[in-house]
Amino acid sequence: MARYTGPSCRLCRREGKKLFLKGDRCYSEKCALARRPFAPGQHGQGRAKTKEYGLMLREKQMTKRFYGLSESQFRKYFEMATKKDGVVGENLLILLETRLDNVVYRLGLAMSRAEARQLVRHAHFSVNGKKVNIPSYLVKAGDVIAVRENSRSSDKIKAVIEANASKPMPGWLEFNASAYEGKLVAMPTRADIDLPVEEHLIVELYSK
Repeated sequence: MARYTGPSCRLCRREGKKLFLKGDRCYSEKCALARRPFAPGQHGQGRAKTKEYGLMLREKQMTKRFYGLSESQFRKYFEMATKKDGVVGENLLILLETRLDNVVYRLGLAMSRAEARQLVRHAHFSVNGKKVNIPSYLVKAGDVIAVRENSRSSDKIKAVIEANASKPMPGWLEFNASAYEGKLVAMPTRADIDLPVEEHLIVELYSK
């Protein structure tokens, strides 16, 4: 399945929730969901009855869109989650949170996950001193994520770090702005993940 390349705000309106796909715009009055809080399309303002299957499908679609994944990628993570010890739904979210592009976003080195994915692909970051340009790279506890030396002079990266300086940092991460590096101090738990996702619905959907 190809990656969605249409308007990002349309996805938020379809899910009826902010997916924070466009950085600061999502917090401003320009947010499309704030201005038009109904689904896109000519029937967007109609009353739709959602059945059980529809609820499970919407939860999966919303989670995919939070992290910017295709169906095949998302299914791969679900299969990985089923093979790990613990609760499958929580395992799934922890795997998604520890993707390198998401960690870069959570560290405040990008304004959105899409921007973080692009920066990773352009090789602006290293993990434990080694260049990594794979957004899906899974970061482990103790790993150090740093802006590479030749990217630290980038005005864009400096501006993003400054803009995110006042935003709270997740407890499972720490960031040293002066050193341009962050660390995954511990694997996140479900309580650390602040996304409005009911992961048990995703598990039920794939179990059908």
